Amino acid sequence: MHAFDVLGDPVRRRILELLADGERSAGDLGAVVQAEFGISQPAVSQHLRVLRDNGFTTVRAAGTRRLYAVDVTPLREVDEWIGRYRHFWAQRLDALATELVRGRREQRPEPQQNGTDADHRR
Repeated sequence: MHAFDVLGDPVRRRILELLADGERSAGDLGAVVQAEFGISQPAVSQHLRVLRDNGFTTVRAAGTRRLYAVDVTPLREVDEWIGRYRHFWAQRLDALATELVRGRREQRPEPQQNGTDADHRR
């Protein structure tokens, strides 16, 4: 399965988001995903299996619990692939930042020159 096929599913993306903060048990992941997506525990297990089989997660046994963690290797590969296209939006973000700065300069009111400042300095 291609990395984008794995990441194309919102349930699997959510599982990876949950794992971004650190290792979690299959039960914890299942409870969150079941509540948010309304899917069964076997369906959650299938998504975990797809992530594991495609190298996106690791799993280790801790007694009767299975603890999942992110494996960053395939995510680095996705980032490298996306990197070839990053310049398209980087140029636009730079242009947007420039426009925002210009807009702020144009919105600033000019300091008023009146006699009160000069009178106070005397």
